[in-house]
Amino acid sequence: MLPLARALRSLGPAAAAREGPLLAWLSSARSASSSAPPEYEMPSVTWGVIQGRKERLVSRVLALDFLRSAGVSDPAGELEAVELPSSLEVLQERLDFLLRLGLSTDDLSNYPLLLACSLRKNIIPVLSYLEKLGVTRARLAAFVRAYPACLHASVAVDLSPVVKALRGLDVDRQDIPRVLERYPDVLGLKPDGTISTSVAYLVGIVGVAPRDIGPMVTHYPFFLGMRVGTTIKPFCDYITSLGLPMRILARILEKRPYILGYDLEETVKPNVDALLSFGIQKEALPLVIAQYPSILGLPLKAKLAAQQYFFNLKLQIDPDGFARAVEKLPQLVSLNQNVILKPVEFLRGRGISNEDVARMVVRCPQILLLRIELMKNSLYFFKSEMKRPMSELLEYPEYFTYSLESRIKPRYMRVTSKGIRCSLDWFLNCSDLRFEERMRGDFIEGDAPGPSFTMGGKLQMPGSQLVSDDDNEDTDDEVLYRRTVML
Repeated sequence: MLPLARALRSLGPAAAAREGPLLAWLSSARSASSSAPPEYEMPSVTWGVIQGRKERLVSRVLALDFLRSAGVSDPAGELEAVELPSSLEVLQERLDFLLRLGLSTDDLSNYPLLLACSLRKNIIPVLSYLEKLGVTRARLAAFVRAYPACLHASVAVDLSPVVKALRGLDVDRQDIPRVLERYPDVLGLKPDGTISTSVAYLVGIVGVAPRDIGPMVTHYPFFLGMRVGTTIKPFCDYITSLGLPMRILARILEKRPYILGYDLEETVKPNVDALLSFGIQKEALPLVIAQYPSILGLPLKAKLAAQQYFFNLKLQIDPDGFARAVEKLPQLVSLNQNVILKPVEFLRGRGISNEDVARMVVRCPQILLLRIELMKNSLYFFKSEMKRPMSELLEYPEYFTYSLESRIKPRYMRVTSKGIRCSLDWFLNCSDLRFEERMRGDFIEGDAPGPSFTMGGKLQMPGSQLVSDDDNEDTDDEVLYRRTVML
């Protein structure tokens, strides 16, 4: 076999300097080859030989036989329609180069058209360009394996415009390799085609903020290759038809663009039907989706069935109570059952009956996510300092979701210093501004029930956050908007 170094010398000093790092790396691996191989000349457009029809047929048969003997098959006959070099030495050089790169004969068999790519015109310039962008040498083989068609492309005509388009979408330079490695097929897209139309629809129609397109591409570049008419628009239209405002959907997509990849007919619609069949109210669907967008892509029917059975068996919560709990905390469908049992057993161990624990969970399922140590501290303060009857805690289990040090203690001290006797809900379930207004007021306003999803202070949960609303008098749309912004 010919050493790659001789092939590089035939390109001339300018080309060798231009593609230096990659070529030096690949050629050094072959420095131990035979001592006096014949000189290699890079193939020209006609591969250096002008052949008649008969000679071309013979050369093709010899080339295909050579590839089969090297372990490269062409089951689909793809190589029959392309021009192969008449010289077996040229073909050997290409094969050696690709194998040195890290590809296997199985990879070449899966896409034999790689052997029709010119080293000088295609393979070396493309790989050098990818390396300059930041794709590491160790990842080049995986990149080509994932998107072998890139080696057919022109750097100036095909690849560079796509990279410039990504930069124009505010994708950071250091994130370009990550985007390319996650979605190599993006190099086959047209900047003024699918990329521009998908971005224009999300910004102009859905309402995604332009500044968020860059992070969206970095986290989920696949949406750049989705067609608006067949994928993005039908998805958005269906979700908004469930009652979710378009601006809320925009905020969700800014943080979780991957939901665009959920198949509408095969996954999303069946999951919505599953939620309804398990008792979730139709008017609660927008809130469920806003709190936990990933629920649209789960194997939901099986998860709902398993959790409903578990809640009935271990927590003594009937299917209707389970549905109400899921409406308030849809992450329950994915929550580990051992995690669920820990706070339940803690409450039962403090003398609270199974029926009362079940009612607490249905009213405020967020308590199932709390650390036991925090619950212990809050319960101790409730009993030792506040000295309130346990019935208040049973009626307002959201108490456990507030921070003891930053909300419960300071507000309780303020209320006590003024001699105000009020419910837990009255002094905990309000913003700091509203609390100060209540402290300055000449009378104690009655408790007003807020939105059903106002379940205490800031609480970390898988995939979302809960915060108290600033104003209980906001419309449902305004509350849902502010609530979703915190996702």
